[in-house]
Amino acid sequence: MVRNMSYFVHESSYIDDDVVIGDGTKIWHFCHVQSGAVIGKDCSLGQNVNISNRVKIGDRVKIQNNVSVYEGVELEDGVFCGPSCVFTNDLTPRAEFPKGHENYKKTIVRHGASIGANATVVCGHEVGEYAMIAAGAVVTKDVPPHALMAGVPAARIGWVCRCGNILNEELKCPVCGQSYEALE
Repeated sequence: MVRNMSYFVHESSYIDDDVVIGDGTKIWHFCHVQSGAVIGKDCSLGQNVNISNRVKIGDRVKIQNNVSVYEGVELEDGVFCGPSCVFTNDLTPRAEFPKGHENYKKTIVRHGASIGANATVVCGHEVGEYAMIAAGAVVTKDVPPHALMAGVPAARIGWVCRCGNILNEELKCPVCGQSYEALE
């Protein structure tokens, strides 16, 4: 096991040169963090996570098992990525005609958003802060803040509180009591 005073990397994982890992971060079994990646403080990368070249991950991000965060994807602070969720970075991939990293479509997942198990976020879109993507959903367009998205393709089926609970018709959280006024 690689033990550093400020972060932990399991001995089965591989960290390339030129990687920044924040204090308190834990990188578990069979992970690969590629060159130029920046991972914030107090993150958790589950088993078999791949972080591609030049990916930026904020603080307090949790990435569950079997997730690949490809180049062109940015995860802001407090993002949750469920098991086996999928990111892409090329809308028209061809093995025989690679486009190169400068042509990847950018995807950003904003502060506090959650992506469920086996959900897919097609590249070139933004997932708004505190949005929640249901398990198995396929995101094919931008997602507004606090939107609850489900289905294939994903459609808004409600709104969620910052704490993650579904808002009632008055846009008030039945658990923490937070009210929201101007959601799309």
